[in-house]
Amino acid sequence: MALTQTDLKGVLPLIARGKVRDVYQLNEDSLLFVATDRISAYDCIMNNGIPAKGKLLTALSEHWFSLLSSVCPNHLISTSVPESIPEALRPQLEGRSMVVRKLKVFPVEAIVRGYITGSAWAEYKRSGTVHGIKVKEGMVESEAFETPLFTPSTKAEQGKHDENIHPDEVKKLVGEKYAARIAELAIQLYSKALDFASSRGIIIADTKFEFGLDTTTDEVVLVDEVLTPDSSRFWLASSYEKGRPQDSYDKQYLRNWLTKEGLRGKDGVEMPDDIAVGTKQKYVEVYEMLTGKKWC
Repeated sequence: MALTQTDLKGVLPLIARGKVRDVYQLNEDSLLFVATDRISAYDCIMNNGIPAKGKLLTALSEHWFSLLSSVCPNHLISTSVPESIPEALRPQLEGRSMVVRKLKVFPVEAIVRGYITGSAWAEYKRSGTVHGIKVKEGMVESEAFETPLFTPSTKAEQGKHDENIHPDEVKKLVGEKYAARIAELAIQLYSKALDFASSRGIIIADTKFEFGLDTTTDEVVLVDEVLTPDSSRFWLASSYEKGRPQDSYDKQYLRNWLTKEGLRGKDGVEMPDDIAVGTKQKYVEVYEMLTGKKWC
């Protein structure tokens, strides 16, 4: 059964419910992130969830935070349920909790694209650009860019839509110094993850990072989740062929169903069981390939 909402009975103050995570105030310096089984597509949350999805996201994020720690600091403190949580409330948190540093989050989705697909492909066909960036002529769907592109978007409030923006617009949102650092780190993180995933037979077509600021050290810190099927497009390298859409190990399975049924961008959608099961299977397969661990 999917866990679509947590309830800590007032033990910790609830700060927010995002598209996936319930966020609680743990203390003055840290937060408790709980990954529920909610799933969103096209900025709309489905009525029902994907069983154990939150646990998969948490386990995969922990894997990537460890692997990428040499590139930049991250906000993860622990994936253990805090001792202050009463025994009766702990089952809903087990396997899906992250205790994280409380930081000032930049209002930018730091998207990196290694391959042209999705909204980037749609824009390119219209104007020959990606997020307003001119790229080479004659590209075909799913083709690799010559170098990875930093293609940010705004970080919209709950219920609103993110907007693709040119990298120069980030300077207006966070200042030139932080904009440059965010872009630099996003490319470095993507490149290291791409190399690792390639060794496991997976192509990371694109992904989204989020960053926060440690105001005591002035460091830009990797936050939120990282390189999960919720925030990335994963393709099977052995079946990759440019010039066509790819079979994705991510939310594309759900997106395809929504588009086919005319439900794209609509609220209140209930996934049928076969779509929920199929989506979970995609998540499990890519988790096992990337981590080398069997999902129980």
